[in-house]
Amino acid sequence: MKKLLLSFAALAVLCVALPTLAQAETKLTYSNFFPPTNHQSKLAEAWCAEVAKRTNGKVIIEYYPGGTLTKAKQCYDGVVEGVSDIGMSCLAYSRGRFPVMAAVDLPLGYKSAAQATNTANAVYKKFQPAELDDVEVMYFNGHGPGLLFTTNKPVKTLDDISGEKIRATGNSAKLVKALGGTPVAKPMPENYQLLQKGVVDGSMHPIESNKSFKLGEVCKFGTDSFDVAYTTVFFIVMNKEKWNSLDADSQKVIKEINAEWATKHAQAWDEADVIGREFLIERGGEIIELTVEESATWKAAAQPVIEGYISEADAKGLNGQEIIDFTVSTLK
Repeated sequence: MKKLLLSFAALAVLCVALPTLAQAETKLTYSNFFPPTNHQSKLAEAWCAEVAKRTNGKVIIEYYPGGTLTKAKQCYDGVVEGVSDIGMSCLAYSRGRFPVMAAVDLPLGYKSAAQATNTANAVYKKFQPAELDDVEVMYFNGHGPGLLFTTNKPVKTLDDISGEKIRATGNSAKLVKALGGTPVAKPMPENYQLLQKGVVDGSMHPIESNKSFKLGEVCKFGTDSFDVAYTTVFFIVMNKEKWNSLDADSQKVIKEINAEWATKHAQAWDEADVIGREFLIERGGEIIELTVEESATWKAAAQPVIEGYISEADAKGLNGQEIIDFTVSTLK
């Protein structure tokens, strides 16, 4: 009985020590489309806990994964309009709305998520684009190299991809077309069945998707076309009014956490890429490495995608070449 009373006493002390929604000075909501088990979702949830911890309970965040508060495509506007106070999704779901940051998603030759994440945050810091003025940016992260995976034949040259139907969207679809393939614009959740049933011959996707979406079960070949690898930029943003309502100390703490968490997201993507590659190989998949000469041919073929971006940015009153030059410089 004595031990039981001591346990209750310890629990009472713990409950007093932990901040609650009732005790918090500021209560926020966080919307994320990733399912709760995904590594990116777990990191978002951990970010919420870290904010509560380091602000000593002054800021408490209720976390809503799996698109339960706002869906992926509505996430950004949901933050602007106050449906959620914080949100994570990808800029590409609002194509054309973020012309400066869109440069980061281009097939610039990414080798890792760490590189892509650094580039995304550097581009934002450099240009402070007005396209994001209606929110308070926490940080960005980018997945690892987006590459080509096929089901029925290895792709070793541009001739091999000619006419092949490849599931791809956005910039990756433009890349497929530039390389001579036929892009099929379908969302990632439909990808497995499209590949399994032979509706498409391959897919452009991050390496990690071979495990997370089980695409390594239906794709038999992967092409290490790193010189034209793309990424997808994910944003974490806060409602402007909510951010301004926070005290200066809490804002300072959150900014410190943001810098740490951008790195954590990149690490998680890169670790997931290792697992995704192993998943493909363990199921009999084969990885094709392009020759130096062939890789240069792919890079040249992809150049119109970059040039197209520059023209579109210029038409919007931006300096497309300057944006591209800076973005590419961060890769080095």
